[in-house]
Amino acid sequence: MPAVATARFAIGDVVRHRQFEFRGVIFDVDPVFANSEEWYEAIPEDVRPRKDQPFYHLLAENDESSYVAYVSQQNLVADDSEEPVDHPAINGLFDGYTGGRYTLKRTHRH
Repeated sequence: MPAVATARFAIGDVVRHRQFEFRGVIFDVDPVFANSEEWYEAIPEDVRPRKDQPFYHLLAENDESSYVAYVSQQNLVADDSEEPVDHPAINGLFDGYTGGRYTLKRTHRH
């Protein structure tokens, strides 16, 4: 049986991309790659992540815009700035921001 990767981050954690200038708050986690093959193939082969690791859905921001991102675990690091994420969907999913992380609204918990 193949090894199961353990997620390093949880819903509500604020993270940064290792290579690109954006950060975001995690709102969902896939234990392995679960996006389209077309999306995966669009990533240049020399930087394409492995599929057998957790992938995170982020409410992301950079200096120019807010958007939703799908990022492999290998490309994320914890954001220790303790600055909140400025994304228009934050208030729809999360109740508050304390201690560098967001609390998911009770209505969105499984």
